[in-house]
Amino acid sequence: MVRPAHRRPGQSRKAQYSLFAAYVVAVTGAVAGLLLAILSVVDPVGFAQLRIASQEVAAPVARASRSVIGSISGIDDSVSAYVRAGSQNRRLRKELAETRRQLVATSSLQEENRQLKGLLALQETDKAAVANGYLLTSTSTSSKRIALLSIGRNLGVTAGQPVRGADGLIGRVLSSGPSVSQVLLLTDVDNIVPVRRARDGLPALANGRGNGDLDVRTLNIANNPFKPGDILVTSGTGGLYPPNIPVAIVVRRQNDGALARPLADPAKVDAVSVLRPYTPDNIEAQRARPAATPGDAP
Repeated sequence: MVRPAHRRPGQSRKAQYSLFAAYVVAVTGAVAGLLLAILSVVDPVGFAQLRIASQEVAAPVARASRSVIGSISGIDDSVSAYVRAGSQNRRLRKELAETRRQLVATSSLQEENRQLKGLLALQETDKAAVANGYLLTSTSTSSKRIALLSIGRNLGVTAGQPVRGADGLIGRVLSSGPSVSQVLLLTDVDNIVPVRRARDGLPALANGRGNGDLDVRTLNIANNPFKPGDILVTSGTGGLYPPNIPVAIVVRRQNDGALARPLADPAKVDAVSVLRPYTPDNIEAQRARPAATPGDAP
């Protein structure tokens, strides 16, 4: 037989006990409340003492609960602070990365502007320029040092023309295409440039080492007067490279000459100028121009 869904309390002894206990508690509470109300009217002082005593009994429980609540609140504050700190750190890292990108872009633009101003100043004083362009790529690890120039035959660039930047000589055009050209860099082992020391005109030859530096040797092997800091410029001897273009600075004296570093680093140069080759047809015109020094280019 299926039991009914709802049973009356009288049909369950446990339910009867529960109902009786509830009645007892309710009646006891009502009686206690009534007695306390009568006591507060009849004996206010005694009621006050009773209330103080009850508060003393409940104080430890209140302190414990307050401590627990304070601990929970402190944990919540710590977690909130940790979350906020993580969010702030992510935001600060993002801002720092953006600032670094802007700084790099600004520095690149400033350097490019400096080079363009230098080339503009060169064009105003030197009419030997054929065209201006940019170095797109350059080899830095291979012994063959070649750079790609952004202009070619479309602007009159042909093989054998010197290439210079605002700070000094870069190399010479090795081959030219319709819109791009290859430049044999100054530091290539196959590139030999007649130079002279700027302060006294001492003639020498600069030869690329294939590692970014230059070997400098005087025409008189027995004499080695080079010192660190000596500035070398093109001499114009043998043609091709016009005279007085800054080439390199001596960094160390060696047994048979000196080790020099190019003043114009192809890895850092963007804007360059392609020049007319220095030939007997324009030697007199070149000699009529004032000599350029490394400090002339801004």
